[in-house]
Amino acid sequence: MRLVVLGGGESGVGTAILGKKKGYDVFVSDYGKINESYKEVLIINGIAWEEEKHTEDLILNADVVMKSPGIPEKSPIVKKLVEKGIKVISEIEFAKPYTEALTIGITGSNGKTTTTMLTHHLLKSAGLNVGLGGNIGKSFAWQVAENKFDVYVLELSSFQLDGIIDYRPDIAIITNISPDHLDRYDYKYENYINSKFRVTMNQTESDYLIYDADDEAITEWLKNNTTKAKLIPFSLTKELNEGAFIKNNKMEIKINQEEFTMDTEYIALEGKHNTKNAMAASSVAKLMQIRNATIRESLSNFQGVEHRLEKVLKIQNVQYINDSKATNVNATFFALDSMNAPTVWIVGGVDKGNDYNELMSLVREKVKAIICLGVDNRKIIDAFGNVVDIMVEVNNMNDAVKTAQRLTEKGDAVLLSPACASFDLFENYEDRGKQFKLAVHNL
Repeated sequence: MRLVVLGGGESGVGTAILGKKKGYDVFVSDYGKINESYKEVLIINGIAWEEEKHTEDLILNADVVMKSPGIPEKSPIVKKLVEKGIKVISEIEFAKPYTEALTIGITGSNGKTTTTMLTHHLLKSAGLNVGLGGNIGKSFAWQVAENKFDVYVLELSSFQLDGIIDYRPDIAIITNISPDHLDRYDYKYENYINSKFRVTMNQTESDYLIYDADDEAITEWLKNNTTKAKLIPFSLTKELNEGAFIKNNKMEIKINQEEFTMDTEYIALEGKHNTKNAMAASSVAKLMQIRNATIRESLSNFQGVEHRLEKVLKIQNVQYINDSKATNVNATFFALDSMNAPTVWIVGGVDKGNDYNELMSLVREKVKAIICLGVDNRKIIDAFGNVVDIMVEVNNMNDAVKTAQRLTEKGDAVLLSPACASFDLFENYEDRGKQFKLAVHNL
């Protein structure tokens, strides 16, 4: 059996390692450059590879192809594979048959990284033998090849879900759905929503789907479609007979005749959106029969996620906050919503079909100045030009941070929450966040 892996990053190399171990004839092809450390791994493992090209003769003879999530369905080589009837799948689909571990699949437009890490933290704190993978950390396939975890907590992007056929998480979470990556979905929101719900398409009556009952896109889909999974909702606005909700400043969870309560003030993560993330993760913990005391302790000591509302430094009583992971409008909505001080907002990057209208009232209320950090800022300027008095365009992070410092006074905050992808000026959102932190430390 010939396995061709498109993309020589973490996901691709992990799949190649697992494929090799399972007796496949493996070939890795990357249209860009392969990182030296990954090349070394491929060479040590005797796996054939190429970079900066896709040689069709070496690809179109595959029995199965694992496509890395960053490669669009519309790329020429993928189209040719599909035309030839060759199965093109994601890493998750390829790896799952090789492990009997229980998997928790977490998707959503925002909050999925925090929820994934918090869920992993809860289960690990309870002493479970648990791995963390998917869109985060070490490749799932690589871990399946080299580790023996009993449970995997997987962050699943819509791109990874597009490449599943039979994959079925024992517990699925959809944190929320808002327009994102529409450039990959023909600019049709319903295509993106359907992509997210692929997480539950193979679930059975013995599986669970945990979801945000306050989210319009999710509740609408559930009204018009069916899943066999048992539904576990969570909500900030309504009391539920089964699920997680807030009552008298307490988080309450009722699942399978089991109950859990905790004062929200003791949850380490701040903000309403993080209360929801905590509800989702704690619902998993209850399903996994983790002790209430362990859940409480884990929620109170969780450190949070780098680049997500990360407090960097307070300088002259101005708080600098790194929210570089906010690559869409909805994530930035949560960030602005959590701000309690007049805010200088650093925004911009590669627009993914953003509609900034939903930020309008928050910007009016909380933002004193906007710094546009992107190659093309017209859309942001058009949206907020009449709302905020001060708008400045910059093209590097140092200038953004120095300008922000000039525009602040004591008691203000500087928030990097770009609402856009990062690859116009940065390698990725991590690079953008690190540059922000470095620039702040250099003030």
